[in-house]
Amino acid sequence: MAREQWNSQIGFVLAAVGSAVGLGNIWRFSYMTYKHGGGAFLIPYLIALFTVGIPLLILEFAIGHERIGSAPLAFTKINKKWEWLGWWSVTFVMFGIVLYYISIISWCLNYFIKSFSLAWGNDPNSYFFNQFLAVSKSPFELKGIVTPVFTGVAFIWFINWAIVYRGVKKGLELANKIFMPLLLVLTVILVFWSLTLKGAGAGIKAYLTPDFTMLAKPKIWIDAFSQIFFTLSLGFGIMIAYASYLPEKANLTRGAYFTALINSGYSIFAGFAVFAVLGFMAASQGQEISKVVSESIGLAFVAYPKALSIMPGGNIFGAVFFLCLVVAGVSSSISIVESFTSAVVDKFGIRRKTFVTILCILGFIGSIIFTTNAGLFWLDIADHFITHYGLLIVAIGECLLVGWLFNIKIIRQHINKISSIKVGAGWEFFIKVFTPAVLLGLLTLDFYNELSKPYGNYSWTAVVLIGILWLLINLVIAFILAARPWKTQNHKAKCRGEILE
Repeated sequence: MAREQWNSQIGFVLAAVGSAVGLGNIWRFSYMTYKHGGGAFLIPYLIALFTVGIPLLILEFAIGHERIGSAPLAFTKINKKWEWLGWWSVTFVMFGIVLYYISIISWCLNYFIKSFSLAWGNDPNSYFFNQFLAVSKSPFELKGIVTPVFTGVAFIWFINWAIVYRGVKKGLELANKIFMPLLLVLTVILVFWSLTLKGAGAGIKAYLTPDFTMLAKPKIWIDAFSQIFFTLSLGFGIMIAYASYLPEKANLTRGAYFTALINSGYSIFAGFAVFAVLGFMAASQGQEISKVVSESIGLAFVAYPKALSIMPGGNIFGAVFFLCLVVAGVSSSISIVESFTSAVVDKFGIRRKTFVTILCILGFIGSIIFTTNAGLFWLDIADHFITHYGLLIVAIGECLLVGWLFNIKIIRQHINKISSIKVGAGWEFFIKVFTPAVLLGLLTLDFYNELSKPYGNYSWTAVVLIGILWLLINLVIAFILAARPWKTQNHKAKCRGEILE
């Protein structure tokens, strides 16, 4: 069966941008900037973009395109012993990240509806934690299911199924051709509306004025590199799968630069709306901007709703803001479902539509734990260990596999043969030395902090059973899938470099 392809290069770039641009671009990026001295955060952020983000994105595009396959298939064609790495990435992303990610999209969907009546009242903090989520006292005190979150999760999973079921051209590409322009229009409305608010100027000043003393703190560099890594979907297996759907003649480096720069440009642009609203809040309440937000999750579900309650037209502004989060979230979640689907279809030859249906049902069942009263705790722990350890280990493995256990010049020659922006020895240096060294440093610092005390002051039982065990179970599943015999001949098919010779 012929491999599906994108209708156009722009369709591919929009899909890649759709995967990259997610919830974290709007609220996590803005919170990190807020936390680390305003404009000072942009310096390590941009350094991380050009030294780790873009080189690794080019690598993942090249692996998928040159080896013509999803992450497990592409790694198998490089070295059969490393198939497990591809399976591990798509497995813990599918049966980890997307399970809780969709619950957050459900929160946003619920808040989109609640925005019209400003249902959170005068105390958004109490409303979010005590009424909406009704958070229990510990991770193992599940109590029951939060009905609005459960309903939203079911709806979002249905949307994911409906899009991925239709395939690459009629599903993913068409959806992103709608989602990405819609997201841009909504964000433009947010930014220009927010700039008219009283106190917006002070917020923008705080956003763009760097506190250079912050650059001496290791944490700002760790968070900047982590943000770039996560926001570009690196280590997810997504970009490898997406690039495999490109035709033989594809401008890989241009696509990588477009994807990375649009993604980061969107984050920076959306930050104007967030900081303008924070400036409005500070002016309205007579507070300093540095005192308005206390934690990351509070930015979207506490600080913003508080501002919406006192700003003119706050209900409509809120609806646009939370609709932005929903659209950004869905465009990312469909890419995760697709990366796992692509891997299974590549290896086992299962009918795509049948498998997507089964996968989305399983995904919905897996998400239910995050709709309970303890769901916030499970989300926090699972997210920390999967993103801080799983993704970094996969990326280090990619660099080791291609840079040291394979002739990286084959990949480099393939890139330069079809791309307008050529890569040289410097790119090889980043892949072989700089990027894995930086990621290993981040991994070591996290691990050191982990040993000193359990993450988030949770019990060691919760940390081990929810965080560490979750990753290890997915690793076992990855080895089991890698050990199964290939039901297709894809792993024996020629690579694109061989075809173009």
